[in-house]
Amino acid sequence: MNFNMRLFDSHSHIDDKSYDCDFDEMMQRSFNAGVEAIMVAGVTPETIAKAIKIAQRYNNDYQQGDKHSGCDYYCSETPEQDQVHKRLHCNFSQTETPEENHTQQQHVFISVGMHPHDAQYCSDDIIDDYKLLARQNPSVVKAWGETGLDFNRMHSPRDLQEKWFVRQLEAADELSLPVIFHERDSDGKFLQILESMNHRERKGVVHCFSGTKQEMFGYLDLGYYIGITGILTVQQRGMLLRELALLIPEERIVIETDAPYLTPVPMKNKTRRNEPAFVEHVLHKLAQIRGVKVETLAEVLWNNTCSLYNISL
Repeated sequence: MNFNMRLFDSHSHIDDKSYDCDFDEMMQRSFNAGVEAIMVAGVTPETIAKAIKIAQRYNNDYQQGDKHSGCDYYCSETPEQDQVHKRLHCNFSQTETPEENHTQQQHVFISVGMHPHDAQYCSDDIIDDYKLLARQNPSVVKAWGETGLDFNRMHSPRDLQEKWFVRQLEAADELSLPVIFHERDSDGKFLQILESMNHRERKGVVHCFSGTKQEMFGYLDLGYYIGITGILTVQQRGMLLRELALLIPEERIVIETDAPYLTPVPMKNKTRRNEPAFVEHVLHKLAQIRGVKVETLAEVLWNNTCSLYNISL
């Protein structure tokens, strides 16, 4: 670990069940690698319920400053919040994350949203629940997402993906939350919706960017950040991304793991499961490509991510 560097994994899913058996060890490895902050991207009510419990352990401001935190919020006696509790399936006693608070200087934040794969299960009630959760926990809920369009696997019908993408953009704008975008094989529809609903004050990041040069500049023109994953390190799959990474303005890049997915080289040859500690490999590859010092780039990326999510650390 370089103690002069601090890293921010701008997109992960450490609420995934694959970490249940060694969660604390995984977090310690990330801390040893210099990862001082992690964003856990929400995809369903169930994952968000688990993520907020994790955040409760790792964020002191969350415990001290929010009106309601963790299970205290969900166990509120008001009928409205009791209904939220039921819909979000927030039975924290069933999660595998330990109950004791964490003391090292590491922060975990979360986003709320419905992944396009699960758009068919979205509803106005769920959107309202997310909005209430964000309002009651502003020091932890720092973004909306991940949301967008994925026409590759079509786990949800196209029309429902588009409907709930638009609805979630509206909700994020209402709360002035930055948006974590997911896009895959949308044939221009994703960018079309963003352009038609352009909001000058909206911040956002196109996570795990793997699009074309034209698409990338379309996102940049709208003011969004570009999220770079371990794909950058993969020889064949990352060829185009390495070319485009040179063209992204310095102040608009963030790095991510998307853990437990997209394990970077060289860890890809050792383990199938990605984890936040491995974000340093994305950093080193990006610094090599752009011809800059690793330490200098690390600080730029830290500041970019904090700016994106309106976080002061």
